[in-house]
Amino acid sequence: MAKTTIEWTETTWNPVTGCSKVSPGCKNCYAERMAVRLRAMGQSNYAKGFKVVTHDHALELPFSWKKTQMVFVNSMSDLFHPAVPLDFIKRVFNVMDLADQHIYQVLTKRAERLAELNDRLLWPDQIWMGVSVENADYKSRIDLLRKTSAKVKFLSVEPLLGPLGKLNLRGIDWVIVGGESGPGSRPMLESWALDARDQCIRAGVPFFFKQWGGFNKKKNGRILDGKVWTQIPDMAFSKDKDYANSR
Repeated sequence: MAKTTIEWTETTWNPVTGCSKVSPGCKNCYAERMAVRLRAMGQSNYAKGFKVVTHDHALELPFSWKKTQMVFVNSMSDLFHPAVPLDFIKRVFNVMDLADQHIYQVLTKRAERLAELNDRLLWPDQIWMGVSVENADYKSRIDLLRKTSAKVKFLSVEPLLGPLGKLNLRGIDWVIVGGESGPGSRPMLESWALDARDQCIRAGVPFFFKQWGGFNKKKNGRILDGKVWTQIPDMAFSKDKDYANSR
């Protein structure tokens, strides 16, 4: 388990590390930068840098966490990368099914493979499935996500690199929006973020504004239109922690 500063989750779990670029949102990948740093520090999981590697020893970790966690699965990879064998994906889903005290947030840019494998995977309520949508060119990922059996479906609109146009939010339970951060970050216009927020409000979909981004993301903050937006799906409520929506 690794505590994280990612605003919409609590913990990261990386049974897979490494990835490759598939769309414009990948250009300044923070995970790639972090993998290079961890390799230089001698972290054994990153001995091959950002090459895709599965880690059997990490599979059992969720069973050891006694406190209920919101878990971002594979913050350092993409579980549906073509280099990850189906058998290993099934083992990850099996752990998420059995260690059901946690909520698991799985995010992919490989929506085609997600849809292809949907019927071969377990989909208990605690597995939340999301796709990344960085601009209007990748809205087709939303349609593929909608076809899956996940009980909670969410969009990570980060980094938001352009206007999204009209979104079909039918069957979508959550939308996260954020600007790109770190070296070489590309700007996000306020109008793009406000349009996404307004569409969520009209559709009754919880909206979470993660950050403005930029080189100094902390300085730029999280306030959008005079408010910090931290709505999350009602399914996140648990006896261990009150994930209250700020509607």
